[in-house]
Amino acid sequence: MNIDTSIALRQSAGVPTIDSTKDDLKLREQTDNFESVLIKTLLDTSMKDSNDFFGKDAGDKIYQSMYRQELSNASAGSFGFSQMLFDFLKENR
Repeated sequence: MNIDTSIALRQSAGVPTIDSTKDDLKLREQTDNFESVLIKTLLDTSMKDSNDFFGKDAGDKIYQSMYRQELSNASAGSFGFSQMLFDFLKENR
């Protein structure tokens, strides 16, 4: 009878297994989403009615909100909050 100890050896050596890699990707996605929410809140506060890029029509607030949402999604993961939260949560699993 053969016993496969490769997973136990990888875990003891600190090599990520397939499951931990999937979990890390899911965790990274969630921490990036959280950072996106923080950035969106900062953008909403700082750009409140100061940008006339979209004009002043009936849907200007909707367009501005969508623009800020896309800015926050595009820049999520680059401010460092996501990395800091990811490291903290990964250590304390």
